[in-house]
Amino acid sequence: MKKRLIQNLSVNAIQLIVNQLLGLGIFYVLSTGLDKNSFGQINLALAILLAAFNILSFGIDQLVIKKIAAGADPLAILSIYIFHVLFAGLIFYWILFSGAAFLQHNNNQYSIILLIGIGKLMIFFSTPFKQAATGMERFRLLAYMSVISNLIRCSGLIILVLLHHLNLHNIIIIFISGDVMELLFCAYLFTQSTKIPLKIKWDKVNYFQLLRESLPQTGVVLITSALARFDWIFIGFMVSAIKLAEYSFAYKIFEISTLPLLAIAPLLIPRFTKLFQQKDIDPYHLKFLVRVEMIVAAFIGLVLNICWSPVIDGLTSGKYGLINVKTIFILSLCMPLLYLNNFLWTIYFAQGRLKMILVSFIITLLVNVTGDILLIPFFKNEGAAIAFLAACIVQTIYYVKKNDIYGLANVWYPLVACMVCAISAGFIAKMLLPNSWFILPLAIVIYMMLLFITMQARLSDRKALKHLFNW
Repeated sequence: MKKRLIQNLSVNAIQLIVNQLLGLGIFYVLSTGLDKNSFGQINLALAILLAAFNILSFGIDQLVIKKIAAGADPLAILSIYIFHVLFAGLIFYWILFSGAAFLQHNNNQYSIILLIGIGKLMIFFSTPFKQAATGMERFRLLAYMSVISNLIRCSGLIILVLLHHLNLHNIIIIFISGDVMELLFCAYLFTQSTKIPLKIKWDKVNYFQLLRESLPQTGVVLITSALARFDWIFIGFMVSAIKLAEYSFAYKIFEISTLPLLAIAPLLIPRFTKLFQQKDIDPYHLKFLVRVEMIVAAFIGLVLNICWSPVIDGLTSGKYGLINVKTIFILSLCMPLLYLNNFLWTIYFAQGRLKMILVSFIITLLVNVTGDILLIPFFKNEGAAIAFLAACIVQTIYYVKKNDIYGLANVWYPLVACMVCAISAGFIAKMLLPNSWFILPLAIVIYMMLLFITMQARLSDRKALKHLFNW
């Protein structure tokens, strides 16, 4: 039976909401319970480790989803991928551990990286089970596997707060415990649910074939990993851990606000792969999907900016609200661009245009890194946000120009229209009701009116929306 998009979307959205709420709880406890320097040190360690383990995947993770969705044997693919993560992960951590011998024993930052690295290694070992579940479109199984680590960490941190034992040492123990439990839980639940046995097999021919196939995607992963965390690492080392704490707080809330994108993105890879295999391409409904994504992205950006300072300053006792107003505004401008870029990337990935994707990420990385190096020393956190925005714009322009699907030539128009509607609505509402809690509902009403005026929202969209949910 063909699974409906609404079923998978609902399960994935629930999982993401639970995970984001737990992650938000973790983030809130750390940001308010630790001083900015310690909070910045933890985020610097996480930035380095997440970038490193993303690179170590070599792009095989996305290729595994695509192959399993296309009908490849899950057992054979999973066995090869498990071997890869074990081999690559253990080699990396051995190198990381060996590096401690060349550093001073009182290097607190490196010690934090080593300890948190144990947990992130366990998370890396669990990725084959999650990617296989995604390729099989077993999103309910994926949901169960994805929440265990955050559940343990959030619960553990709350207990530490209640017992007044919240400190850096205990926090790291909680982090490691949650990550180890996620690996054990993923392995057990996947094998029990799918009846696929856990096998680690050295298959030289198929392993190197998989590496060759993922080679263009490896470059993409290398670049996206650097792109995602270079600004954090650069701020942490070149400015200060305190500024990184402020920037990482704004960036984390920005990431949480992309929840709808996180919900739909995993669903699009297997779905688009099948569409392009069957040559069942409908430009009208693809354009409608883009329009819906742009409306949602711009709306979230509008709400985020209006509520930012009063809400965040109230929750963090003035630590991270007002000081990040400019940073969050710039980052929120990236949101519709990320949606459109993900949509086009998924199409190109399903088409197998990996070399073109690699070129796009090389260009994007150069823009982002150059912007960080030039702007962060002068504008600090705002400079990092501007560099990220510039990189997103360049990537969008490149993707739009490389689009060869008939009927999607003007796919960029909803992005521009919805962003203009959201910015205008926020500006008008602030002019009419400054310093009032009624500014948010007024801005939403104005935004909806502008959407209908610009034809981004139409009464006739009900039929297309029904078709989308039954896709």
